[in-house]
Amino acid sequence: MMAEAGAGGPRLAELLALGRRLWEELEASTEPSSGAPAVQDKVRQGLDALQQAAAMVAQLELFSENEELEEIASADLKFLLLPALQGALTLKQVDLSRRREHLESAREHFQRFLRLCKSYGLGSFQLPPGGAGEETARSPLASREPTQPNLVAMAMSRAAKIERYKQKKELENKLASMSSSVESGTADEDQIREFYILQIQKWIGTSLEEIESIEQELVILRGRDAAKQAPAGPRGPSRPARTPLKPFILTRDAAQARVFGVGYPGLPTMTVDDWYEQRRKQGIVSQQGFGEPGSPPCPCPPAGAGDEELRKQQQEAEEEEDDEEALRKARDWDDWKDTHPRGYGNRHNMG
Repeated sequence: MMAEAGAGGPRLAELLALGRRLWEELEASTEPSSGAPAVQDKVRQGLDALQQAAAMVAQLELFSENEELEEIASADLKFLLLPALQGALTLKQVDLSRRREHLESAREHFQRFLRLCKSYGLGSFQLPPGGAGEETARSPLASREPTQPNLVAMAMSRAAKIERYKQKKELENKLASMSSSVESGTADEDQIREFYILQIQKWIGTSLEEIESIEQELVILRGRDAAKQAPAGPRGPSRPARTPLKPFILTRDAAQARVFGVGYPGLPTMTVDDWYEQRRKQGIVSQQGFGEPGSPPCPCPPAGAGDEELRKQQQEAEEEEDDEEALRKARDWDDWKDTHPRGYGNRHNMG
């Protein structure tokens, strides 16, 4: 297998190195916006290089699910990272119109990397759901307690995150101590092999974290798309428009209508029967009689309410007349004071 990788020449290793270098530069970049043209140019260059490298790996058939980890040459182990790097660079694309497409593509890259690592026994982890028919393992407690699967899953997820964080720190420390000898070419084959396996294990934890974040963002995007596509139906039953009522004086009979018509010439008057007939024609009250079974409550005021209303209206009219009389007297007094200085009435007694 080492010979097959060599048949591809240094170009395969150069493509992987270029894609990885661009990703590292993007990770360490201080560019304020990830959508800057310079940033997106690096993303496209890195993805192109990794895509070419992945095509060459597939053509050379470097990896197979039927072989063991020991059968892979130490120098070829680094090419296992290709799908993970592709997923990481895919996430750095910022085209909002294709965000869902980029998320699903990145998730597929990460899942392909995890399936490959699982087949070679690299790391102890559970494959995320949705990856080529993979199913998540359910604990016995979750199967016996159908009402508590969420709590169990949350506890397991939290414990897994803590464990992955600890492993990540340990792997980073080991890689930092070994990188100088591997990059300088002084490391032997066993050290090189351990170094690449540690890198793969580190990316396993990164891939699991990225898939979890992708799933959360996809839920938000699906909800937003569903809200946009939902038809804007009526919020509630429409109500028929009612003709606005003009102000009027409600009287008990025609005699009161004539009396109040004189006092309030600007307002029309009608009897209770006239008012009820008008409301019935407008469809506001039914045609049933007041005393019939099932008829709606009588819209007219109860007995005695007309006299009370009459007294209130008479009192208001008297108060208005009193107010007008008091206002007229106050104005006359002000006019008199303007033409008669203070003490005018006592001048006849001056001695």
